[in-house]
Amino acid sequence: MTATPLGMPALPPRGSGNLRGTESFPDAARHELDNAQLRRNLGKATHTIRAKRLRVTAEVPDWEDLRIAGAAIKDDVLARLPELLEQFEAAVTARGGMVHWAADAEEANEIVARLVRETGSDEVIKVKSMATQEIGLNEYLEAQGITAHETDLAELIVQLGHDTPSHILVPAIHRNRSEIRDIFLSEMAGVDPDLDDVPVHLAEASRKYLRHKFMTVPVAVSGANFGIAETGTLAVVESEGNGRMCLTLPQTLITVMGIEKLLPDYRDLEVFLQLLPRSSTGERMNPYTSMWTGVTPGDGPQSFHLILLDNGRTATLADRIGREALRCIRCSACLNVCPVYERAGGHAYGSTYPGPIGAVLTPQLAGMNRPHDPNATLPFASSLCGACFDACPVRIDIPSLLVELRHQKVEQAKPRLEAAAMKAASVAMSSSTRWTMAQKAAGVARLVAGKKGHISSLPGPMSGWTNARDIPAPPKRTFRQWWNSEEGRATLERARREGGHE
Repeated sequence: MTATPLGMPALPPRGSGNLRGTESFPDAARHELDNAQLRRNLGKATHTIRAKRLRVTAEVPDWEDLRIAGAAIKDDVLARLPELLEQFEAAVTARGGMVHWAADAEEANEIVARLVRETGSDEVIKVKSMATQEIGLNEYLEAQGITAHETDLAELIVQLGHDTPSHILVPAIHRNRSEIRDIFLSEMAGVDPDLDDVPVHLAEASRKYLRHKFMTVPVAVSGANFGIAETGTLAVVESEGNGRMCLTLPQTLITVMGIEKLLPDYRDLEVFLQLLPRSSTGERMNPYTSMWTGVTPGDGPQSFHLILLDNGRTATLADRIGREALRCIRCSACLNVCPVYERAGGHAYGSTYPGPIGAVLTPQLAGMNRPHDPNATLPFASSLCGACFDACPVRIDIPSLLVELRHQKVEQAKPRLEAAAMKAASVAMSSSTRWTMAQKAAGVARLVAGKKGHISSLPGPMSGWTNARDIPAPPKRTFRQWWNSEEGRATLERARREGGHE
């Protein structure tokens, strides 16, 4: 068992692994917006899930109270995390499990690979897991000669299509059923060449393909939705039953869990097993909720290993403002209501965690201060409309966190033309005389706008604005000019009379 990073005087480095690509969000989004089929797929899927969620949350009279309770429980966990982790480790160990601590992705991957090699197997079956995607486990195992078989249908589609996930809950949301059929025909061994794109037939083909793996591969790797500090119990919730197969049939089970996934005791599950399914899939309850505690002789895996993953979480916890993001239960509700995600898609974020929560989590877990770091563009990948906060079941104020991350980035950045422009605006606005002169000077822009009434193209650095939007032409007269005119004075007088202020 490696040492826990918690309790050490110095914080561990930010996380690593598969958290982020190399292309900035604006560049990646520009490419994705050219894909009309992708936008149709995303629009249909997100609208369907969103409508289901609204129906089932409206049925719960105390929904807001549940959200408040969920936020309070997670805040309590974050406040007592070292204590709860030690309690959790002791409970897992007492029930026959082995606990390993991983400070970063590299250490977690090395532990998994070693444990798999010790079994003599060169294959593993996997339950859908954001944590293992975060650390790039599949790619690492492949380099070590170990084949990882995804068993979640959407993850299987992504894997067979040599693709990457684009959604937290529905990784293949960017694919339609015709594309899935083509992937199965070209990549899935033993599939019927006459396979059509009827969903039930596609599901049956995947079921036949996976059944042999369930019955023969002796090692499974999973994530965890929740860990119960009181008893050492872990929980996985899913909709297909593949998780149940992976968690019960193999001889060895290896679980990779982010250290923030803890709950203090069993009673807390009552809250989250109502919040999570309604927020994620729009269901009243999960079809499959699997819970296990250590090892039970003669029943299920006889060797259980739990890897507690930091990978930047301790550093995020140390941020008084940013730690709120660690409440996240990976439900994806924020993605389904986000206008930016709906148009750009998950791949544009270049991260394991796309959408609004990804724009917060990825810069925090992996950092954003390296030169030309693409993570630095993620906090700006939002309109700040607030829909994500309204949808979040644990009340993460994502818009405020994005503003804070933007503030941090601007404070750390070297002086730029944008900063000089803001300084000039500050000087102009601090004096009535200078502001009036600036407004008069801005009138020249009407000549640039011409009859169109807007400016579509600006030169040099200012093109960063007009590449994505138009600038309306300045009005022919300012508000001050109107206010001091006869029309303005007449309007004020009329308002006073109507308001009874004769």
